[in-house]
Amino acid sequence: MALTLHFPAKTVTTITQFPENPKTLIVQQCKTTKDLNQVHAHLIKSRFHPNPTISENLLEAAAILIPATTVDYALSIFHKINEPDSSAYNIMIRAFTLKQSPQEAVMLYKTMLENSVEPDRFTFACTLKACSRIKALEEGEQIHAQILKSGFGCRQLVTNTLIHLYANCGRIDIARKMFDRMSNRDVFSWNSMFSGYVKTECWREIVDLFNEMRDLGVKFDEVTLINVLMACGRLADIELGGWISEYMEEKELNGNVKLMTAVVDMYAKCGHVDKARRLFEQMNRKDVVAWSAMISGYSQARRCKEALVVFHDMQMANVLPNEVTMVSVLSCCAVLGALETGKWVHLYVKKKRMELTITLGTALMDFYAKCGLIENAVEVFKKMPLKNVFSWTVLIQCLASNGQGERALETYYIMREKNIEPNDVAFIAVLSACSHVGMVDEGRELFVSMSRDFDLEPRMEHYGCMVDILGRAGLVEEAYQFIKNMPIPPNPVIWRTLLAACRAHKNVKVGEESLKNLVTLEPMHSGDYILLSDIYASVGRCEDALRVMNQMREQGIKKTPGCSLIELDGEIYEFLAEDNMCPHFKEVYDATENMMKRIKSAGYVPNTADARLDAEEDDKEASVAHHSEKLAIAFGLIRTSPGTTIRISKNLRVCTDCHNATKIISKVFNREIVVRDWTRFHHFKEGSCSCNDYW
Repeated sequence: MALTLHFPAKTVTTITQFPENPKTLIVQQCKTTKDLNQVHAHLIKSRFHPNPTISENLLEAAAILIPATTVDYALSIFHKINEPDSSAYNIMIRAFTLKQSPQEAVMLYKTMLENSVEPDRFTFACTLKACSRIKALEEGEQIHAQILKSGFGCRQLVTNTLIHLYANCGRIDIARKMFDRMSNRDVFSWNSMFSGYVKTECWREIVDLFNEMRDLGVKFDEVTLINVLMACGRLADIELGGWISEYMEEKELNGNVKLMTAVVDMYAKCGHVDKARRLFEQMNRKDVVAWSAMISGYSQARRCKEALVVFHDMQMANVLPNEVTMVSVLSCCAVLGALETGKWVHLYVKKKRMELTITLGTALMDFYAKCGLIENAVEVFKKMPLKNVFSWTVLIQCLASNGQGERALETYYIMREKNIEPNDVAFIAVLSACSHVGMVDEGRELFVSMSRDFDLEPRMEHYGCMVDILGRAGLVEEAYQFIKNMPIPPNPVIWRTLLAACRAHKNVKVGEESLKNLVTLEPMHSGDYILLSDIYASVGRCEDALRVMNQMREQGIKKTPGCSLIELDGEIYEFLAEDNMCPHFKEVYDATENMMKRIKSAGYVPNTADARLDAEEDDKEASVAHHSEKLAIAFGLIRTSPGTTIRISKNLRVCTDCHNATKIISKVFNREIVVRDWTRFHHFKEGSCSCNDYW
């Protein structure tokens, strides 16, 4: 009987006699489902189909070798085999695992035992792999017992998969014991152990195991090196990472994209971003993982503008981003306040119908929150199919930092109603919310609840929140006593929080005590001296205010230069205080001068105490007029259409003069202005600010 096969290249193969062993025909010539169907039909017509060997060859092709085939088709072949042996079961168990149906693989293994078919080493290995995929530890342990009874416990293949199972199910201790008991270990044994340590984030153990591997002279492969490079990045072990990089160069492995990507990622995580970039540029081929590693490296190094430049280059190279890319880019957009770029990312996610996973959804929420777009963050949260404590925490923090403390507390209680247990970060967010809305009693109760109800030991940040809660409410003396009674030594942030409260409530005595402690802990911080100077000035002690500023100057303490960012049409512009090198210098300064004239007409009076320390008396007004946020706002006014919200990000706390000026600008120019400083968001609208003049 003749069989004709049709192939895409329009060639026709006619088989006049079916070979005794049809595996070669099936494997080599059946490239598509259509080809396989023709062979299958021929086998049925020629009555070869009942032959177990031929049927298993056909089954293997249908289940594994031809990707386009479905499991159902393979199952139909399997069910027609009369009394299938272990080889047939192995093929189907493996197929279910490969086709992302590991539960079905485990069920088929149970059926195999029920039908009294004796499993072999391949059966155990395939089924254990399926158990590992679904973290079915109990079933895996039962199979382990069967392995020991069957005498396959010493088989390398079986032991390797057992190591992988236990490691993947979190029992890394058992995995290591099995590894140590192995008399013969191949590279797969070592890699199974490395893989287990990666899954459990045991980075130091990976490095130690690799050093042991080198001492024993065991050969390693690409998988080994990728795992070890990952550990080097997490541990900042530049010495071992550099050795691997040199080894790769010596062995001419630099053409391996996966390995080079791992090296780039390692250098970036170790803080050697420029070295990572040089290696990245030397790569002949860059896939999405390589691009994502470079973008992530810049993001982690807080070199966010450079990260966005690389992302732009990635787009120009027509490489499609994945979820990892998007999360890193959104993180950078959040830091820079790059609203347009972040919105583009969100649009791309929608267009490509990317799944709104917890990681991606939380990154989008965080981005919108840090751009001051609260409702956008809430909308993303609502659309997320799955949420965890981190998602809820980002939402609570978003509401709290944008002046919606009561709503933040409501969200916290809804989270508790859904039986989601808060972590320590969630408590920072909800305590911050209490601070912003002056809920002192609620704050006290939540602080106690941490350890009482959730067994969470308060950290420095939680103590800082309590100081802020008490300080904002005017309970400055109580806040001071709270610090004195802390079980851990207070850090500079704690004392600085108290000092800010003293400025708001004009408490000179506690303010002086706060600065004394700050000078001991962090003597060169200019903002602390300025805060105490403001306190003196607010109670009419101008000589003391001047003395503090002179003391600061004499000690060589310089104010950290103010830096403000604004994004317009997808481009980020950076302004420094009194910057005569800023982009569009003349245009910006002319606009600033016009802006200052208009707000002066509306009642603005410059606070020259916020001027540059070394400014002459005649130059102080000009100094405060050219603070970075004023330059950025003026640029925004002339470059955007009337009514457009202006969004600014600043590296420092907004000074008193800029805060007062921005309130008046928002009213005079009828603009909403959102300023994110290093402590919170300020939403200026119609002459007032969301912080109620406390920041």
